Formats: sequence, C-alpha cells, structure tokens
Amino acid sequence: MARKRSWDAVVLGAGHNSLVAAAYLARAGRKVVVVERRDRVGGLSDNASLAPGVEAPAVLHTVGRLRRSVIADLGLRKRGLEILRPDVRVLAPQPEGPPLVLWSDAARIADGVRARSPHDADAYEEFDRHVRSIASFLAYLQLATPPDLKSPSLADAITGMRLGQNFRRLGARVGREATRVLPMAVADFVAESFETDAMRGALAARAVQLTAMGPWSAGTTSVLLSDSAGNDGGAAGQTAFARGGPAALARALADAARSFGAEIRLSSEVTRALVDDGRVRGVALAGGEEIRARAVVSGLDPKRTLLTLVDPVELGPGLVWRAGNIRTPGVVAKVNLALSGLPRFSGVSDREVMAGRVVIAPSIDYLEHAFDASKYGRISEEPYLEATIPTIADPSLAPEGQHVMSVLMQYAPYALRDGEWSAEREGLGDTVLKTLETYAPGISDLVTARQVLTPVDLESEYGLTGGHPLHGEPALDQFFAWRPLLGHARYRLGLPALYLCGPGAHPGGGITGGPGSNAAREVLADLKKRAE
Repeated sequence: MARKRSWDAVVLGAGHNSLVAAAYLARAGRKVVVVERRDRVGGLSDNASLAPGVEAPAVLHTVGRLRRSVIADLGLRKRGLEILRPDVRVLAPQPEGPPLVLWSDAARIADGVRARSPHDADAYEEFDRHVRSIASFLAYLQLATPPDLKSPSLADAITGMRLGQNFRRLGARVGREATRVLPMAVADFVAESFETDAMRGALAARAVQLTAMGPWSAGTTSVLLSDSAGNDGGAAGQTAFARGGPAALARALADAARSFGAEIRLSSEVTRALVDDGRVRGVALAGGEEIRARAVVSGLDPKRTLLTLVDPVELGPGLVWRAGNIRTPGVVAKVNLALSGLPRFSGVSDREVMAGRVVIAPSIDYLEHAFDASKYGRISEEPYLEATIPTIADPSLAPEGQHVMSVLMQYAPYALRDGEWSAEREGLGDTVLKTLETYAPGISDLVTARQVLTPVDLESEYGLTGGHPLHGEPALDQFFAWRPLLGHARYRLGLPALYLCGPGAHPGGGITGGPGSNAAREVLADLKKRAE
C-alpha cells in the first residue's frame, strides 16, 4: 500500500490570500497543498466570461492595494503580472454640471476643482497630506500581528512598543488627530474640509464600499484611511488594473506557489476538519480522502470555517455562539456588462478620463439614502455604484472595439424583506442600467451581454457567508485585535493548528495579500516552535 504523503500545511481555498499564504509557506521550504472547491483559482479576483472573447472581473476589480512586498517576495512580475495605473483615479459624474475628476496628482485635482469651488481647491492638497500621514501609521498596523490582549507575551510587548514608536513618529498634532478621526463618520470627516456635495460624496464613497455601512455610520473614516494605507492612494484612492484582469494576478500567485513546491488541487471540496485530542490534524474531502497536515490554513470566511468545518462539540458552546455572531451582512451586488462600444458620460470627451473608477455618489445624502433602503430589507432604487471599464487600459479583455464594464452596486441586502433574489436578480440589473443612463445616456443600447451577481450568488458561488465580500464587516468592533473575534485575532482560530488567512482576519479585505502573508508568518513561527 502506498504511503500517504505528509504535509506541513493544507491551505483551504485558492483565492488570492490563500495563494499568497501557500506561496510564502512553500518558499520557506514547507510541504504545502492547496485545496479549492471550484475548478479554477482566483476566488473573488477571478474573471467572469460574459461572451466569446469577453472577460470581466468577477467581484474585486482593481489591484491597486496589493502589497509591494508580496509582489517582490513572490516574484510576481517575472511571472507575468503587469499592473496598469491610469493617471485618472476617479470620474464622478454629477446630476447637473460637469463631472468631478480626481487624478493621481493632487495639484492637478486642485486645479481642476477650482472652477467648481475655490474653497475645495485650496483644501484638497492639505486634506490629501492629512489622509496620507494617518494612513502611514495604519500601514504599519496592517503589517503587525494583533497582540494577545488577555495574556500578552514578550513578543506582544515588543509589537506594542514598535506600534507606539510609529505612532509617536506622526507627531503630537497628527497623533491626536488620528485618535480623533478614526471613530468618526466619514460624512463628518470630509465635511470638515470640503463644501461641495460632489467632493464630499466622491471621497466618502470609498469609506462604505463593500460594507453594510452608510456615510453617517461611526468608524467609516477608519475604513477610508485603511484603504489608503500601504499604497499611493491618498485621498482619491488607488486605481490599478492587472493586465488580463485580476485572474492574471491569481495565475501569477498560483505559478509562484507551484514554483516553490506547493501542490494545488482544484475541484476538491473540504467537508470537515479532522480533530484529534483537541488539535486540528487535517481535513476530509467530499470524495472521502483525508489530508493530514501539521497546520490547516483557511482562506474561507471565519464563520464558515468554524461553524461548517469544525465539530461544535470541539469548539464548545461559547465559541459557537460567538462565531455565529460575527457580522457578515452582505449588501453588495456585482453587474458585469459587455458593451459594443465605449459609453459616453455627460461632460466627458476624453476616453482617458474614464480609465479609472467611475463613482456614482453625487452627495453624502445620496449615499445615505441608498444605504437606508438596505436597512429595511429593500434594494436601493438609486444605488451607489463604482464602475470600471478595464478595456480602456487593457483592450485584451474584449474583441477590438468592444468593452467591458464592471459595476459594484450598493445597496442590495442579502436578506430581502419582501421577495426572493431569484425574482429580483434581473430587476437589480435593470436598476443599475437605469442609474447609469442618468449619467451616460444611451449606454443600455450598447449592452450585448450582462451578468448579475446578487449577495446570495456570492455566497453560493464563492462561499461568502451572508454574501459579504470582506468576510465580515470592517467596523471598529471587528478591527485589529477584534478581527474576527477577540482572542482569535492572531491568525490562530478556535483550535490549535487551525489558522485563518482570508480577509476575515486582520488587516481585512480587498486585494492586498496582507492577511495571507501575515498568516503565513505566524504559521511558520509555530511550525518552527513545534519542531524544536
């Protein structure tokens, strides 16, 4: 009988964070196997096929927050990853008057805004510096492993000391300002600097994207600042595309993992964790195969990991109850459009202005009203949209002359008060097109194919509990040492040898690779200790 192979780590899922974790573990010489339920890698960073020769990003459509260290450490550029960075960050069409355009150059933004509001033009560069200074501390925080607040170790004390040193480097004034603004509603934060609805809405939108919060929700400023941490986003946010779509990033990560010796198994669904003597020893697959490993590293969301893979008797009633209360209220839908030509937004004559993120958020009130609908179990009739047309920068995603539009839509609650998603799916797609028509007349006539993904679809297709793309709300009660749960925020989850490497862990969601690389560091440290 052939002897079963022994693994140091089995990584669950082949989303980008799982692939990052697997690559780092394999790079350190560990024997790693990745198991993925779907028949391809990528997860939320995969592409969706809309029509022959036409591909759109499935859910997460930009890669501008990907850690530079991940790119360098895993050699992603030599593996074919090419990142495209258009000069424009945001095109924010308005119901009346010219659109607001935010460029990569803060001075250029100020010049462009001056005709609309001299006050906002004068305020922008200082606001951008303000965002960058606070985000610089959050960038360091995102690299750190949260301390064990109940029983801090010497390593935790050292981490705390380093965090304190980095906080002090901000200076007394900026440090005080950071502690003041992080719990704030983003509506208040942007109103302190800007007077126009257009500027307030466009900047605040990033603080609620992918969340179940509105601009008046407490702590949304921390979401905005976290999104600017570790990248060149600043106040406008980062906009960057992978040539070939986000799936090209997933392919590069998979190639890196394999080159370091990791094995990737597709169409392999995990059904349960194997637990002996209170320690996780591996996983069982749907076909009956058991994979034994010294560490199980889950890229699934924490709620699904604990409540569907681990026997509740092993967790105990307390942890089962706490895991059940991890907040995953998905309100994000995704609409992909194949277009026969380039849409024309009112007041826009240069196609390069449409090369970044197209944000439909003309005011704080508009965002809040869109959010209000979801609170009562309704789909917003005037939704907040963030759209990209990646084919402007990367024509390879569609045949010549054709384009792809990728649209994130909020708010569309996972749990509808009246009706089922099967009956509402196409209506949501119609609402998105109706909204776009307001700003880009005639766009509906260009649509040759469309795909609508509701929160329920995100759950069934990608395993997102509640349809939440971030694996859990990024509010302050699920931030840093409280993500996903107090006492389980150090990438070690529930039972010994079970780890979390997805966005449900610190520092959270988006295409960053942060949770994956941080988790791999902790897994390697534990494996080394156990070997000593």
